[in-house]
Amino acid sequence: MKPLLYKIAISVAIVSFLAGLAISMWTGIEHAGPAFILFFIALGISFQSSEKLKGFSYSTMIFGVVTMALYYPAPLTEVGGFKLMSLITPLIQIIMFGMGTSMSAQDFVSVVKQPRAVVIGVVTQFSIMPLLGFSLAKLSGFPPEIAAGIILIGCSPSGLASNVMNYLAKANLALSITITSITTLLAPFVTPLLMKLLAGTFIEIDLTKMMWDIFKMIMIPIGAGLLFNKLLHGKFKWLDKAMPYISMLGIAGVITFVTAAGRNSLLDLGLILFVLVLIHNLCGYMLGYWSARLLRMNERDCRTVAIEVGMQNAGLASGIAKEMGKIATVGLASAVFAPLMNISGSILASYWHRKPPENEDEIKS
Repeated sequence: MKPLLYKIAISVAIVSFLAGLAISMWTGIEHAGPAFILFFIALGISFQSSEKLKGFSYSTMIFGVVTMALYYPAPLTEVGGFKLMSLITPLIQIIMFGMGTSMSAQDFVSVVKQPRAVVIGVVTQFSIMPLLGFSLAKLSGFPPEIAAGIILIGCSPSGLASNVMNYLAKANLALSITITSITTLLAPFVTPLLMKLLAGTFIEIDLTKMMWDIFKMIMIPIGAGLLFNKLLHGKFKWLDKAMPYISMLGIAGVITFVTAAGRNSLLDLGLILFVLVLIHNLCGYMLGYWSARLLRMNERDCRTVAIEVGMQNAGLASGIAKEMGKIATVGLASAVFAPLMNISGSILASYWHRKPPENEDEIKS
């Protein structure tokens, strides 16, 4: 049954893409929305049939919902007087709760076993991407709030997607989980300070408020998740299986609402913002990898640091922008960064997966 479904999906994707092109040429691209939305969703489903392409399935579907938000922003902005962006903070909290339920004291054993590697990962995460974001924001010439959004994505901690990519890249998964956990727990303190220092030249930053906003989005739900894991571990196995899918749906929802809210600005600045965000992401991988290499970390750990640095928690950045009341401007960079980093991360992970680390003893952590 599944092979037939995948064949139907790829056929639908091809027909939809060709239809979208035809409609764009004859009546204008503004009428081609349904065809392109269907193309991305069908393509994402078809990717499930290939081990090599499966990692791109989620990102492709994200492009589908982003396309939907660009073509039909109204129903994705407000329903019956209820503003859908109000769901962003609860969605982030659900995602963080899921992270908490999957964490335990074992996740932090790496801090004791290889403290140097963890420190390098955390320091590079909170130095390379913020400084890159600040430099790109200065060069962009964007309005202050949109420029500040580029800095915000750089000042955010690494995201859960980095753990998946590190696993696929045959990197150090334990180190990846530890760096993600520690940068996430440090975010309520480090991210506002970095934003005050770097983005304060673009917009006013309320340091105390931002600390509290991030605290309630991260520490409270993660704490609840840890407590849940401690007291009820193994009693709700369905939850363990469901949380990754709930997290993916949550992230898709956040990106959709942010894109719909900032549609007009995104259409005006889309291409330039796309290029700058891609540069930010790719430079994060490169500088993260070579920083670790220069500090004589082994190949697996270099890959880990590269992916941790290059992949940010775009959902959290969107949540912060929403709490600032600037989701349609400050939140734009994170909406673009999320699908891009998943695609670039999948490509990088697939490349490294085919090149297992060699000569591990030549460079010692």
